[in-house]
Amino acid sequence: MAGRLSGKVAIITGGAKGLGAADARLFAAEGASVIVTDVDSANGEAVAAEIGGQFRRLDVRHEAEWQALVASVMAEHGRLDILVNNAGVVEIGSPETITEESYRFVMAVSLDGTVWGCKHAIPAMRAGGGGSIVNMASIASIQGEPYVAAYCAAKGGIEAYSRAVAVHCAQGRMNIRCNSVHPSGIDTPMVRSMPEKVAAAALPTLDDQGQGAGLNPLGVPQDIAHMVLYLASDESRFVSGQAFVIDNTASITEGIVPGGEGNSARQGQHHGQ
Repeated sequence: MAGRLSGKVAIITGGAKGLGAADARLFAAEGASVIVTDVDSANGEAVAAEIGGQFRRLDVRHEAEWQALVASVMAEHGRLDILVNNAGVVEIGSPETITEESYRFVMAVSLDGTVWGCKHAIPAMRAGGGGSIVNMASIASIQGEPYVAAYCAAKGGIEAYSRAVAVHCAQGRMNIRCNSVHPSGIDTPMVRSMPEKVAAAALPTLDDQGQGAGLNPLGVPQDIAHMVLYLASDESRFVSGQAFVIDNTASITEGIVPGGEGNSARQGQHHGQ
């Protein structure tokens, strides 16, 4: 039985760990030829070897590296069907304490990387008759998270930019779809690093603010990967320009989502990568 992505060629950024690695494993299991990219060469090469894919080092902040990557994929595979713009970073900083350095770093990796990826994937996909772009956003683009202000700005930009790409491709009759995915707290290295970052920044906790020590349950990377697989596959051929929230009601629940003890994260930690 053919896989849901049989014959398709996919680039996944930030594929060395977390959500990107989960996407890579699922895509490969469904028959795709997967190019894993990251700045973390050791873990990226390990994931690629595990799934029988390829690894390419890519710093998504630089357009020239995107040009070289897509050119090499087209030269070797002759097509590009799927792009998952998953790479992202988070830095602590409120609207009053945000620094220029951390702001520009977060925006460059998350938003600039998405812009350059879309720019160079579109003509490659158009040449092959179409494709699907999935951009990783966050519920941080939907609800306010003041201690990661730059992250919220970047993810909000990704959500809006995904709609621009979707409409551009639809009006150009390119058969290229673009959607954004918005996870809440997912059990990834980035999320696990947040308590230490918050403590190092000496930020007030929710307890300090009188909001209690409530804990929201964490999802697992596969919870997001299955949505990304659907959007990458032909099953979603009529779906474009949409924002898919995967958060177990966290963004619409007042207070704490029940079931948070154990595998959990503090309310407000909504970063999936």
